[in-house]
Amino acid sequence: MNKKQLLLMVATAMLTGSLQLSAQTQKKPAAKTTVPPAIHPTIGTEATSADGEVTIRLIAKKQNFGGKEPGTQDSDIHSPKSINIHPDGTKYYVNSLEGCTTISYDFRTNKKLRVIRHSFKEGRDDALWAPSSGLYPWRHYTEDLNTFSGKPVESTFSHEGRFLWVPYYRRTFDINAQDPSAVAVIDTETDSIVRLLETGPLPKMITTSPDGNLVAISHWGNNTVGLIDISSDNPKDWHHTKVLTVDYELKLDFPLDEQVDRDNDSGYALRGTVFTPDGRYLLVGCMGGGGGIAVIDTQTKEYLGRVMGMMANVRHILISHGYLYLSINRTGYVQRIALDSFMQAAHQMKNKLATAKGWESCKVGAGARTISITPDGRYVFAACNLASALYVVDTKSMKVITTIEVDSYPVGLDISTDGCYVFTTSQGRGKEGGNAVNIFRVDYKHPPVVEKGIQMEARRKAAATQEPTDEEDDAKWLGLDSGTATAALACTGGVLLILGATMLYRHMRN
Repeated sequence: MNKKQLLLMVATAMLTGSLQLSAQTQKKPAAKTTVPPAIHPTIGTEATSADGEVTIRLIAKKQNFGGKEPGTQDSDIHSPKSINIHPDGTKYYVNSLEGCTTISYDFRTNKKLRVIRHSFKEGRDDALWAPSSGLYPWRHYTEDLNTFSGKPVESTFSHEGRFLWVPYYRRTFDINAQDPSAVAVIDTETDSIVRLLETGPLPKMITTSPDGNLVAISHWGNNTVGLIDISSDNPKDWHHTKVLTVDYELKLDFPLDEQVDRDNDSGYALRGTVFTPDGRYLLVGCMGGGGGIAVIDTQTKEYLGRVMGMMANVRHILISHGYLYLSINRTGYVQRIALDSFMQAAHQMKNKLATAKGWESCKVGAGARTISITPDGRYVFAACNLASALYVVDTKSMKVITTIEVDSYPVGLDISTDGCYVFTTSQGRGKEGGNAVNIFRVDYKHPPVVEKGIQMEARRKAAATQEPTDEEDDAKWLGLDSGTATAALACTGGVLLILGATMLYRHMRN
């Protein structure tokens, strides 16, 4: 073989190999997001922090995934998105997104009280609707607009717990959530819907102002925020006041017969929403787009701009004891900054942008969704979706002190006003996980100091006039044996305070 033949053979081999490699590369499937396999912890699962300060125990659950634990099956738990404990501690509410229902349960016994169905028909339910505000025009649908089922997302209480507000991800006929949706108002005394109001497209987060006079709804679907005046005690007097746009309104023109992914590429994807303690400002997290936190002046009803500086993908926000806390979904972090520092930056907007400095960060599990905090501001609880776990962050050190498994994949979370019970909802991913509510009891070596509030005041009043039930009854409520129940009662500051809620509930039912 001469030199020329040798070079030709090598070149041919290289070309053949290159073509084969190219073909293999083209055939290689696109990388997919790795989703850990679903897990289902058993009742009794427990975790304790290294310093022994906090112990968490899974004491009960509601599930519709076919688990074998007795007494947990509940067919109404269908893709539960969020959960809300009533301020007086007597019951809790679960929003089943795909079930188009909100379910109320007795806090003490976990007994189902009522299934509230978000299904409406034009003509039959006209009396429930508030007059049209003219702020939310219909652009794609024209007929039978008020015949639909609503997919409940988040909730907020108003009027000291008398009413529960539940916005709908969309009306069922609007497959791409591009026209007005709605919000239902539930009377918590009767657990029935007493009012319906229109909203913008794809509302997700809703919150009530500290003075109870205003409800704000952030619309994931088009970068807008709606404000509703609820200063009257009469639901018929409630009315929309203004719709504010965060930088630009997303133009929606999707097909009417083919579903698209509205959870992605929805502008700023407005999510976490909270009023400052004085009620003067509304802060709205931008989960998508350029990120940041939008700031709205509720007095002038003006959008001021976005504050940057935190990590991207802000999902949930809350304010406690002088700090603004965020959950960062994609990377799995809890961040915080002094509220004064944040607002100082907000007051220095230039071209509707500002940067806040001084953020503290704590790494938690992947997919950090809803966060909540103990009444004394000491511990943050984070529902981490991909990690299928509940994380506890000590705010003194901004470090994780313990974690506990949760039915995959958690999204919603609420904490009782005494800090001793944490509830999570697991919505699921595709056909995996989900369809579960987990109930945890939290014991503290040094129980949180609880300020006077609706729940604790109600318990005190009831305890002063009623006799407590026996120890076995307490154990049944906690899901424990009677010996363990005694230690758990110390968490709430004493037997009388807990049993008082029971007596109040019985009094209310009579």
